[in-house]
Amino acid sequence: MESPSTVKQPDQEDPKKERTDGEPGENKEEEERPQVMDNGTQDERKQRFPNPNMVSDCKQMASESSVSYTLGKEFFLIAGHEICIRESLDSYGALVWPGAVALSQFLENNRQQVNFLDKAVLEIGAGTGLLSIVASLLGAWVTATDLPEILPNLTFNLSRNSKGRCRYTPQVTALTWGHDLEKDFPSTSCHYDYVLAADVVYHHNYLEELLATMHHFCKPGSGTTLMWANKVRFQSDLKFTERFKSCFDTTLMTELKEGDVMIYKATARE
Repeated sequence: MESPSTVKQPDQEDPKKERTDGEPGENKEEEERPQVMDNGTQDERKQRFPNPNMVSDCKQMASESSVSYTLGKEFFLIAGHEICIRESLDSYGALVWPGAVALSQFLENNRQQVNFLDKAVLEIGAGTGLLSIVASLLGAWVTATDLPEILPNLTFNLSRNSKGRCRYTPQVTALTWGHDLEKDFPSTSCHYDYVLAADVVYHHNYLEELLATMHHFCKPGSGTTLMWANKVRFQSDLKFTERFKSCFDTTLMTELKEGDVMIYKATARE
């Protein structure tokens, strides 16, 4: 089936590549759904999650009825499908963060308001791929992007959870915020109906590059809608939000006060 929009297909790792590290059905133990894990002692939690924010976020997600957590894997029930996400503590990009869960659930519950059927969707900072998987299950033609070192686990999760379930096979490619955007994603051939971003604003030094990347894909006249979910953790989150609002026509779609997660919809200012 042809792609729903004219979008350049960058070089990528084939998501259909045969794998032996835990594909469904290859290892019975791998596919058994675990119970929500006990949080353990304080020392054990410190060992599992060196960053205190990781402990807080993961404990909060584990308390949700649709989420079951164990170190290394998380299970979600979204869009009528059980989604199994393989995680790692090696980097921020290898964990599922609250913004991705919140935006995934928002998209599932607001399909008429945000209709992904046959739409071209790009996710920046896709991490473990949960949001891209949900967008694929909702009928979108998805390109998931992140740093090169994140792509192997991202590709694994997308392949594992989309094969035989989705209208289009999700694509995976590298994208470094602010670098070679026009070269790798030329505006003349890369058009997306939606750009997704979840918990991409945290304690890092690339906020200007992130904003430039959002600008590149959401230009005036492009017709592209940007959906951004963010959990407020640092003062930098608030500062970036002000910059974001000054650059785009922005609507606050929902605010989850219990988790300090905000979901915005934005378009380029003409």
